[in-house]
Amino acid sequence: MTETLDHEAVRSQQLLDAQAKAAELFEAVEARQVIAPGVRESDASTAIRELAADMFGVSRYWHKRIVRAAANTLHPYSENPPDLTIGDDDIVFADFGPIFAEWEADFGRTFVLGDDPAKHRLRDTLPVIFASGRAFFEARPDVTGEQLYRHVMDLTAQAGYEYGGAMAGHLLGEFPHEKLAGDEITSYIAPGNDEPMRRLDDQGRHCHWILEIHLVDRERQIGGFFEELLDIHG
Repeated sequence: MTETLDHEAVRSQQLLDAQAKAAELFEAVEARQVIAPGVRESDASTAIRELAADMFGVSRYWHKRIVRAAANTLHPYSENPPDLTIGDDDIVFADFGPIFAEWEADFGRTFVLGDDPAKHRLRDTLPVIFASGRAFFEARPDVTGEQLYRHVMDLTAQAGYEYGGAMAGHLLGEFPHEKLAGDEITSYIAPGNDEPMRRLDDQGRHCHWILEIHLVDRERQIGGFFEELLDIHG
């Protein structure tokens, strides 16, 4: 048992370390103004990929890299909207799944380029709802994926937004995100997942979860995204 607990502690720490590197990457993205007016979404994605390679030697990603601006921020992960050019006053989000020395991260953040208060409010609401979702998870040892999903939907409505996707998160490393049916539903924070989130996977390891928040302001045709580890944090 001690050996198992020690292995899990190491695994959890490695996942946190990978996430810390992802956070550092996104801080560099902002500091170096990688996401800037006049840059195409695809070019920003390529620049972030190259920055990750320079900073950490990252060469692999466990899901597709996403940079979305303006009206494209309304679209969930599974869609592939046309490549847009970032504008002067845009809201932009990035969702990357880099692999650091065999350890996966899944990290999403939103950037606002101008002074539009509605866009700033949306961006600033994202981590608040994330924190409330985490508090709900931590207070309920037997919480299911569907229960947490419903709670996130309630929080979203209370904040005055719509939710932008069919799920609010997933097991770390489970892919593809697009499949939300049958037995695979237990890998998602989504309707139909009535399994406890705190459980062992088919290899006897603790399940670790990503919580993602995708808020949409339909009237203004903008959205925002925030994602990171749910169940382990420093």
